[in-house]
Amino acid sequence: MKILLIEDEPKIAEFVIKGLTSATYDVTHVDDGEKGLSLILEERHDLVILDLMLPKLNGFEVLQQTRASGSAVPIIILSAKIDLPDRLMGFDKGADDYLPKPFFVEELVARIKALLHRKTPGQIQQISVNHLQLDVVSRKVQWFGTTALLSQREFSLLAFLARSPGHIFSRQQILKHVWDISFDPETNVVDVCVLRIKRKLARGPEGHPSPIESVRGVGYRLLVGR
Repeated sequence: MKILLIEDEPKIAEFVIKGLTSATYDVTHVDDGEKGLSLILEERHDLVILDLMLPKLNGFEVLQQTRASGSAVPIIILSAKIDLPDRLMGFDKGADDYLPKPFFVEELVARIKALLHRKTPGQIQQISVNHLQLDVVSRKVQWFGTTALLSQREFSLLAFLARSPGHIFSRQQILKHVWDISFDPETNVVDVCVLRIKRKLARGPEGHPSPIESVRGVGYRLLVGR
């Protein structure tokens, strides 16, 4: 497995590289955001570990531009910014996980394994609801023949809705299942993620409306009839 580490603190980078190499991962390291973004867009990596306070281009900007490019590479934020608004902003911009510093390298390895080997219950490989097909392995989604590649978080949200088509889920239920947040953080992270999914599925010549419906004041559901 090839991992890209974007970290500007030499001691932390050395610590992470040593731990991940011992866990048999192939690690490439760069120390600024511009180099990191360039490698994300130009080369294939199985996972990215991203610091936030980086020179030239901060981690939030790297994350945002990565997702804007269409890349769905799993990204773990590794940062000393531990306040809830920073963590939620990271998820809002497309991060798959967020590990605050200081940290144990064993926990980092465990989170990497969880992201790289995440499976749906029962090892289901395909989820289909009418004109919507989800490939669990590749995270590719087909909507009326138009293919979209979703991030881990976007795919998890859509798959959550697709497993119970027609059922209305509250934002709190979605936060709990997709983000593992069991309280109301007073954020629109769910709405932003749904909007990103809708934009990706809306691409294509036919212009079919999104299969996700917003139920005002309640939450979201996947429409059975679309």
